[in-house]
Amino acid sequence: MTDDGPKAQGDTDLRGIQQVASDLGVTTRTLRFYEDKGLIEPRRVGTTRVYTRREVGRMHLILRGKRLGFSLREIQEFLDLYDADPQHVEQMRRLATRARERADELEQQKIAIEQTIVELRQIEREALERVEGA
Repeated sequence: MTDDGPKAQGDTDLRGIQQVASDLGVTTRTLRFYEDKGLIEPRRVGTTRVYTRREVGRMHLILRGKRLGFSLREIQEFLDLYDADPQHVEQMRRLATRARERADELEQQKIAIEQTIVELRQIEREALERVEGA
């Protein structure tokens, strides 16, 4: 047994919530949040949560999905497809489609940001010209 919680005999892949949170760079509250949303299902030893390699892997996917801007619903869909399709064919198709859509969304946002920057620089120049001309 460690400070993080118990490890099953012979199962060195079980880790406690503190260790998993530290390894992933998140808080224990974050792990409990994703558990409450049904995205991960840590085992219980008494009242202690223990995480298998599978749950830690799912957390890596969840965190990557959030970093890439996917919604929790979309992440849940990817995880469900992963579980339902051992060959992961449908999951990969859906992931490729959503990745393309997300990249397209970001490209549009990038264009809008670039246009906004150009406009703000123009406003700045005009404002400074008025100040200097006054």
